[in-house]
Amino acid sequence: MFLLMSTFSVVATPIGNLEDVTLRALRTFREADLILCEDTRVTSKLLAAHGILGKSLASFPSDDRGRDAEHLAPGVRKALAVLHDGGKVAFATDAGTPGISDPGGALVALVRAEVPEVKIEAIAGPSALAAALSVAGVPLARFRFLGFPPHKKGRETFFREVATSDEASVFYESPHRLEKALASLDKLAPSRRVVLCRELTKKFEEVAHGTPAELISRIATNPNASRGEFVVIVPAA
Repeated sequence: MFLLMSTFSVVATPIGNLEDVTLRALRTFREADLILCEDTRVTSKLLAAHGILGKSLASFPSDDRGRDAEHLAPGVRKALAVLHDGGKVAFATDAGTPGISDPGGALVALVRAEVPEVKIEAIAGPSALAAALSVAGVPLARFRFLGFPPHKKGRETFFREVATSDEASVFYESPHRLEKALASLDKLAPSRRVVLCRELTKKFEEVAHGTPAELISRIATNPNASRGEFVVIVPAA
């Protein structure tokens, strides 16, 4: 008896510009029996932009990370059922490569545990991390990627480690906490150079270099400089 092998495709999606999607990613979406999304509204916009309509979509909310198999969102249960039947599921987060500071990693672990025979494949593509490194213009042969800093507990320790590291540090930060992050770096390492990569691949993309104090001053005179999504790079001392 021939058994179909189910396929779980982890699909990288644009971080801003909807043209930044691979041909393989679009084919994977077209062939999928179900597309599992961090937010179906975001993925629907991408699919519509490329003429992919009428697909079955389900959501994997970001707060589902780490849940056990008995307490999963309906969309995740649906995806597991498709995989158990030998079907194809494509998974996409709102932007970039799943598993990088988003719920993707937990989902891949769950799928592997619940459907041991599944084929899990990476559909490579956009990543804010790789995009920022490519335009930073600083030595980055070795670096540490730290995701998002803690919001409260552990935040001071986080920035102290960044300030004293002998390797480059790369992290993401929201516009609401960017100035606080720069203030922490200014307090702990005022002479360190910092690279701010803002709104990568989008209309207002820009890369700014300077000490923490210089970047804080830049934001004070131009409020738009703190808007958008940020990748922060602190080169090695």
